[in-house]
Amino acid sequence: MDLLLQADPSEEKLKGYLPRSTCFAAWLDGLPVGACAVIPTAEKVYELMCISVAPAHQQKGIGARLLRHVIAEIGKLGAKQLTVGTGSFGYQLSFYQRQGFRVSSIDRDFFIKNYQVPIFENGIQLRDMLRLTFDYGKST
Repeated sequence: MDLLLQADPSEEKLKGYLPRSTCFAAWLDGLPVGACAVIPTAEKVYELMCISVAPAHQQKGIGARLLRHVIAEIGKLGAKQLTVGTGSFGYQLSFYQRQGFRVSSIDRDFFIKNYQVPIFENGIQLRDMLRLTFDYGKST
């Protein structure tokens, strides 16, 4: 739960979607160092709700390997798309784009409307959420 809260700081929201989630984890020396949760949202469409790597293990490729594993496993379920919502700036955006996700829409003021406590990254308040989509079967 601690790992997931790093990606989604709302415990209430996490508890809302975890019961219907498929969760994946990355382990190192018997300890979880990465985690994510995926939910089905429509026929053959899934959403990556959160993904996180423990701070001491970031920038080592663990998150990328975990995400590639998730993409492969969800693909085995016959998925046509895997979507994710992220902030409109920062390292997360390029992280998803490097794995083949493309921007598909913008949810203006999402973080203002849906989180009671403002979320800041690099001193800038997150406001808009970009929706990105990985399309199975299409070249990136």
